[in-house]
Amino acid sequence: MAIQILTIESAPFAENSYLVWREGGTEAFVIDPGFEPDLIREALADRGLTLAAIVCTHGHVDHIAGNTDLKRAFPEAPIYIGTRDAAFLTDPVVNMSAAFGFSVTSPPADHLLNEGDKVTAAGIELEVFDIPGHSPGHVVYLIREMKPLVVLGGDVLFRGSVGRTDFPGGSFPLLRAGIERVLWPLPPDTVVYPGHGPVTTVGHEKKTNPFLMD
Repeated sequence: MAIQILTIESAPFAENSYLVWREGGTEAFVIDPGFEPDLIREALADRGLTLAAIVCTHGHVDHIAGNTDLKRAFPEAPIYIGTRDAAFLTDPVVNMSAAFGFSVTSPPADHLLNEGDKVTAAGIELEVFDIPGHSPGHVVYLIREMKPLVVLGGDVLFRGSVGRTDFPGGSFPLLRAGIERVLWPLPPDTVVYPGHGPVTTVGHEKKTNPFLMD
């Protein structure tokens, strides 16, 4: 049964949330719910799906703003996040919502993740890899079952760009090293679903990304 991925863009930061499910199944998981969780709930309802998990790549406000709403609607859906970004969920200063003049918090994580972990949600296995630099505990998720492979990448690698590293806890050397260690060895046709902007591939970015070329 094929795996489906639906992009749901949330204002005001044009953040990409992804709804992921297996054709013929009854469950889905969501990556990085943004400021418009109603769009996610509508997409679930339209497809007759229940939310099985809330999976975060990192803890910045635009990627966790919908957690509370979705956890209220689906209280059995666990929240996953990288260990070193756990504090972002419950602290508006750390998740940077306070810097924008409002306070956003999420329920705390149900499961903390580190490289080498595997998460199974809605019958789909995700492999966890650490790529810090945009945030200290940023993780990406690889779906090895899909052909070509798929990376749910958050704010690590964009089409023609990379995640910002000028936020607290950011580091461009760490980000670049993580991209080169984790993503570059993957097949060139590996599809990267980023936290903002259009999808891209490992091969395209390896050849053309101006932030990562020697």
